[in-house]
Amino acid sequence: MSELQSVQVRPVVREDLPRIARFIQPFVSEGRILPRTEDELDELVYNGFIAEIDGRLIGFVALEIYSRKLAEIRSLAVEPEFQGKGVGRQLVAECVERARKRDVLEVMAITSSEVFFRGCGFDFTLPGEKKALFITTSE
Repeated sequence: MSELQSVQVRPVVREDLPRIARFIQPFVSEGRILPRTEDELDELVYNGFIAEIDGRLIGFVALEIYSRKLAEIRSLAVEPEFQGKGVGRQLVAECVERARKRDVLEVMAITSSEVFFRGCGFDFTLPGEKKALFITTSE
């Protein structure tokens, strides 16, 4: 079985929060994602997902639902050795599916990785370095 086939993506449970906080710290230090307080992580737990291989945390993402109209992909982080192997796409797909199930109309991502999110089906660019990409979850 290949490494990618052994990746398990599942919803976050409260017990995951301490290791998620440790996991995202290097990404925060590099300026790749924004810092999250314990309270913020606690709020994101209900719509967060982790990717694991044999119990090892290799990826995290959260969906922050603002309203029935809009949600945002937050804190997407994948271990460097697993980047480019579909783990991030799996995590984003879980968020988009959660939005669909909750009848949220659009999901956005604020990112400097436009190509990645376009590859996940997002579209619409704003001027400047950062992009806001949207996907419609209704037909």
